[in-house]
Amino acid sequence: MSFKPFTILIDKTPRTFTKPVVMGILNITPDSFYDGPVNLKTDFLHRAESMLKEGAAIIDMGGQSTRPGAERLSVDEEWSRIAGKIEAIRKEFPESIVSIDTFYGTIAERAANEGAQIINDVSAGSIDPSIIQVASNLRLPYVLMHMQGEPQTMQNNPQYSDIIQEEILFLSEKINELTAQDVNDIIIDPGFGFGKTQEHNFELLQNLGALKILERPILVGVSRKKMIQRAIEKEAQEALNGTTAANTIAALKGASILRVHDVAAAADALAIVRQLT
Repeated sequence: MSFKPFTILIDKTPRTFTKPVVMGILNITPDSFYDGPVNLKTDFLHRAESMLKEGAAIIDMGGQSTRPGAERLSVDEEWSRIAGKIEAIRKEFPESIVSIDTFYGTIAERAANEGAQIINDVSAGSIDPSIIQVASNLRLPYVLMHMQGEPQTMQNNPQYSDIIQEEILFLSEKINELTAQDVNDIIIDPGFGFGKTQEHNFELLQNLGALKILERPILVGVSRKKMIQRAIEKEAQEALNGTTAANTIAALKGASILRVHDVAAAADALAIVRQLT
């Protein structure tokens, strides 16, 4: 395993992670590609508790689907799904770390006021640039993701001349922009499935270690995605084994955070990988 400990501010206090960690996905949406129309209005606390017990270091809450072709919600629509839930999780589990999965600055700020400690923005600030200022003002770690296009159009014939070099260039330029705005705790996400073909996704996975040149923790989110489904010729509901295999490869190549639906399986994979150090 090739892992470098990383330190980020959590509640404005430096927190060092000495091993790769799991981020559990908590979708508060009726149209997630995997979770589907699950009613999380009442059982989100149970889901959060289960993920924490299974080994999640971070819970990533999102109220807006970013699957290919998903319709974009307004700020008010997105917040109506999230309002009160982060505050409830932090009250019930005060030691928990919660990230807010959004591309709206207003949502990020409201979520932080409820206790969210990390911003996870799939758009790299391109949809709502104010989110960068929110991260700066509140001194929140920021997940910087690469995406070609936007969720509505990102899978319409994505093309690259050299995806690895283009990712490194994009992320490097964005890191410079963010640090210039006093956003210093940056986690990079290569954006598997966001404006990439099947070949692009697996080229990224094979060469994930190249992103370590940016000297930032790497977040990998491949959980039950189309890249896994196509590779194993199974639907999302049957894609856990394929996901675990991909997560294990990612950890071996230097991933710091695995963003997953199935926390226990990812935690087990990391436990096995750690035996190789």
